[in-house]
Amino acid sequence: MTDLATAPAPVPADPAGSTGRRTLAAAAWPLLGLAIAIGLWWAATALFAINTVVLPSPPAVISGFNRYREFLLEESWHTAAATVEGFLLSVAVGLLIGIAIAAWRPFERMFSPLLVAFNAVPKVALAPLVLIWFGYGRTPILAMAFMVCFFPIVLSTATGLTSTPADLAELVRSMDASRLQTFVRVRLPAALPQIFVGLKVAMPLAVIGVVVGEMQYGENGLGTIIVQTSGQGDTSTAFAAITLLALISIVLYYVLVLVERIALPWVRATTSQR
Repeated sequence: MTDLATAPAPVPADPAGSTGRRTLAAAAWPLLGLAIAIGLWWAATALFAINTVVLPSPPAVISGFNRYREFLLEESWHTAAATVEGFLLSVAVGLLIGIAIAAWRPFERMFSPLLVAFNAVPKVALAPLVLIWFGYGRTPILAMAFMVCFFPIVLSTATGLTSTPADLAELVRSMDASRLQTFVRVRLPAALPQIFVGLKVAMPLAVIGVVVGEMQYGENGLGTIIVQTSGQGDTSTAFAAITLLALISIVLYYVLVLVERIALPWVRATTSQR
């Protein structure tokens, strides 16, 4: 029988190495997917001899970007700033409406059908009215971004605040906590994961809303460039602008994911991971 005193010490786990491997894998898989997509795109344009005006190849898109690099990057900043501004406006209004729906049942019964109906209306159909209401410029662009992305925030906020775990609700009732204390200490923290789901759904929608607004009423931004260059047959530059839009959406989305991980560290520790 092995003597416990002389038994070899167990090898400690290597959390740092494991974390590093997970980080490397998290970066490698998206890059691999991107490389495959670009390869298929490039192969299709070469194999079928597709006209550049119809579908430019990746080198043609890079060439279109290099021709107007400074201008495209400057317009990307305008689009990104408008996206963040419209998103924050949606967050402010969406959280307030979601809290009101969760806190007061008559409010929910009065306005939930109207919110659903408004969300069902194609926002492009409202484009002429938005132009009449706000004219040209930045305001209608922000209005379009708001209309596109505020509903998921309202829905996720109301759902999260009305889905407080029963044991926590019973606990705060037994402690004779006030409604404000219950909201701040229990209901809001329990609802934050659900709220962030709505925020992550709304962020790419804000980019879509801004681009639609720029195409309709904008004087600058990537949406305006797409309309102008595609109308002139410069599809390569239009695709370069579309690629920049995709990058803006990805960066803003993962910034939001990072904020979620910093603000809600307990979520990953208390949920199962694949």
